[in-house]
Amino acid sequence: MKYGLWLLMLWGVLEMQAQNQTLTLPTDTADTWQVSLITCGPGVEVYNQFGHSAIRMKNDSRDIDLIYNYGIFSFNTPNFALRFTLGQTDYQLGIQYYQDFVDWYAYCNRDVREQVLNLSVEEKNRLIALLNENYLPQHRVYRYNYFYDNCATRPRDLIEKCLDNQLQYADDMTTTDTGQSFRSVVHQFTANNAWSQFGIDLCLGSEADRSISRRMMMFIPLYLEQYFDSAVLLPATLPLVAESRQLVVIPEADRLHPDTPFTPFRCFTLLFIVVVAFTIYGIKHRKSLWGLDLVLFATAGIAGCLLTFLASFSEHPTVSPNYLLLLFQPLHLLLLPWFIRKVKELKRSRYLLALAIELTLFIILWAVIPQSFPLAVLPLALCLLVRCISNMIISLKFH
Repeated sequence: MKYGLWLLMLWGVLEMQAQNQTLTLPTDTADTWQVSLITCGPGVEVYNQFGHSAIRMKNDSRDIDLIYNYGIFSFNTPNFALRFTLGQTDYQLGIQYYQDFVDWYAYCNRDVREQVLNLSVEEKNRLIALLNENYLPQHRVYRYNYFYDNCATRPRDLIEKCLDNQLQYADDMTTTDTGQSFRSVVHQFTANNAWSQFGIDLCLGSEADRSISRRMMMFIPLYLEQYFDSAVLLPATLPLVAESRQLVVIPEADRLHPDTPFTPFRCFTLLFIVVVAFTIYGIKHRKSLWGLDLVLFATAGIAGCLLTFLASFSEHPTVSPNYLLLLFQPLHLLLLPWFIRKVKELKRSRYLLALAIELTLFIILWAVIPQSFPLAVLPLALCLLVRCISNMIISLKFH
């Protein structure tokens, strides 16, 4: 039923776009338009767990109540997964009926809030002109960037542009002395989804740990809402937000909490205990357990190939450099047949010896490497280290 309603909503958006290829909002000399920033609470899917922003354009005299939504995309785009990985995902501006938009978010158990903006007639007309221009078929599609150009930054930039530099935020928006980074902000919104947070942490490199400004934090809709709430319009210091409304309120009991007791750290710690137990057994009984090494190092090698691909070819920001490549290396996969043969023959592998030294340094220098690593990486590093040491012990003990 959920996916059926999702398809109906998507069909509604596409139908509006098909019927309104040249849709333009009319300007007005009277103050008949109400302009609002709409902020939606986080969802549970990876692509919506950071919330959503949109612009509401309402004119009762003309019976118009529309949502301008910069978050429209399609999974059916050719090569969607590859394009997403390469940072070449295209989003587009869509127009939806206000009630359909709100009903959908209510069904998804997501809060919806509205901030009615204190714009003059002239400023509203400028915004209408910008929206009309953005909705032209040749301008509708844009290259999505989750930190710098997304569903929150697009409405912000349009509203700032229509205000012609008259908007003043309460805080210094340019200083990076905020104690926040892209990674720390992402963590705030993935705290209840440990696996999602772990996956994102693997992909983000050291650039994601640089301090960012408050303006850069506005890639998150809830931060955009927060900073708009305290902003004023010059020269009269009129509040930007004339009125705030709660359109959809989801009781705490109805909110979706997808977290699980089987977190990455717990699962990989259990894996480490199992690996240690098998390793002790192997040393005592002079068994190489090369099958275990094959699975562990092949998995680490595949992860290294994916991270190398991201760091080398992706247009996504902050994915390079990624110091997790010290742990997850393509070399694990490339040299796998060679050192597995050594392990099977109970002979010393120079590669595993060198890797043991590297892993030891990685663990010792964990705190000083200029990148924040998820704690779940530690038991994975220890699994590989234990297997490297096991190879050295067996090769010395039985030769």
